[in-house]
Formats: sequence, C-alpha cells, structure tokens
Amino acid sequence: MRKKKPNSPPGAFQWTFLLPQYWGIWLGIMFLMLLAILPWSLQYRIAYFLGDTAFKRLKSRRKTAIRNLELCFPEWSSEHVHAQARQVFIDQMIGIFETLNAWYAPHWFQGRVSIQGLEHIQNAQTEGKGVLLLGLHSTLLDAGGYLCAQYFEPDVVYRPQNNPLLDMLIYRCRATIYANQLDNHDMRGLIRNLKNGHAIWYSPDQDFGLKQGIMAPFFGIPAATVTAHRRLLKMSQAVAVPLYFYRDGDIANPQYKIIVSPALEHMPGDDEYADAVRTNQIFEQALRIAPTQYMWFHRRFKTRPEGYEKLY
Repeated sequence: MRKKKPNSPPGAFQWTFLLPQYWGIWLGIMFLMLLAILPWSLQYRIAYFLGDTAFKRLKSRRKTAIRNLELCFPEWSSEHVHAQARQVFIDQMIGIFETLNAWYAPHWFQGRVSIQGLEHIQNAQTEGKGVLLLGLHSTLLDAGGYLCAQYFEPDVVYRPQNNPLLDMLIYRCRATIYANQLDNHDMRGLIRNLKNGHAIWYSPDQDFGLKQGIMAPFFGIPAATVTAHRRLLKMSQAVAVPLYFYRDGDIANPQYKIIVSPALEHMPGDDEYADAVRTNQIFEQALRIAPTQYMWFHRRFKTRPEGYEKLY
C-alpha cells in the first residue's frame, strides 16, 4: 500500500506551479504587482471604476449588500441604502489596492497611521497574558494587519485557499506583515500562541452556522454568532481586546486609524448567549464608525433555524 505524500508546509513552492494550468495565475499576480507601483491618484480612481462595475454586474452580491444594510440600518432611506451599498463595493476595491500597497509598497503608508489604546495590548502582554484581538472582516483586508504591525506584532487566523498556488503566494505576502499565520482549524496552535503571550487577530463576525455558535442579535436581527473565542479564552487564559481599524478623511490623501479598546472584563462569562450578545454589540458600535468598510456582500443572516423568518 502506497504511503500518501505529506502535505507541503504553508508557503512552500512546488514545481507543479510551473505547469500551464497555473500560468494564468502567474500573469494575474504580475499584473497586480504592476498595479501596486502606480501612484495612489490612479489607484483609487481605478478602484472607483472597478467597484462601480462590480456593483452593477454582481447582481447577487449587490442584492445581499442592499438587504443587509436595509436590515441593519432601518433608519436609512432606500436611496441612502443603495448609495452606501455601492460604496461597499468601491471600498472593497480600494481595500485591494491598499493590500497590494501593504504587500509590495508599504512605504506608501508612512505618516498616515495612528493608533489609540495600544496600552491595552501592552499591559496584557506585560502581565504575561495572550491577547485575542476581536476584529471584523474589514474591506481593508491585509492592509489592516499591516497598520497594526507598525505598533505590535500580530498573529493572524486565516482560511487556506483552495488553489495551492494562490495559497502559497498569499501566505508569503502575509508573512511580510504577520508574526505568525494560523490555520483556522489549528486550535492547538491558537491556544499555544495565546499561552505564549501572542496577540492574535481573530474575526468571529460571520455566519458559520450553528455548529460553531448560537443565535444572537446583530443590529437587532437574530444571527448565527460564533462563540469559539470563549473556548480559546478559557483554555489559554488570554484576554479579549476589541480591535477596529478604518480609513478616514479625503480619499486623495487618506489617513488610517486603529482603535484598541480595553480588555473585556468577565469574558468569557457563565452565559454563552450573553457573551454572544456582548460581542455583537461591540462589532455594531465599530461598524457605525465607517459602515461601508465592511463586507456586507456576505450573507450575514443566512442561517435561519425553524421558526425564524428567511431574510434572503
């Protein structure tokens, strides 16, 4: 019986990546690298065009974004919802350029970044505790990680790409930003790094069904809410620290702000539901700062157990 070859370690090059089936990806990566050297005045204008095009062409994603914003911001008019949904797609495209700059032209961010509350991370680490940074799926993507890396050494939890070449390339780019990259299924690695005092960016803000969470209100709407961070905190004795970052000011000369909130007391508590409500409320407060810099085109309310109204 033949033995299976061991899986290649993350970021490892494989000679099979030179086969014709991967040539399109190589060309795409070279094109993205060229975009990274363009001046920002061109980058953001291209992003506006691509974002507007995506909003018009990706009908299903557009419909989801509009529905999410209708549910979460009922005080907005239909015209404002539509305009903000369009801006979500534009901000996502801008975020791709910001991530390219973080990977290939990081000097562009010099003098543009500020942080509030860094002491909350430093104090916990001084006490020998790990820090689980509760963050969001921001349109800034890895640019957000780069912003944080200017002030402390973050680890990141990631989901491996299905395409092995893309996975290698993204892993290597992220290695220029993060101290460590942890597979989202590597619970042992997460707990080990937290016990060793690391600060790990973890985003429990999407709908992964009820195997990994419970129903709890998000902007007043019952939503499947991940609660795995409670287990991580219990097993590692780490502290939970809310983290938020966003782009601010004139798009022609943007500034980037990082907000680190105080460590959450009594997290986790005795009540799983209460912890889920509390976590979602923290995310809601953050999202009201820059509502369109969030991936609203994902179906945040897709899980609807029996008795719950379908929303899409």
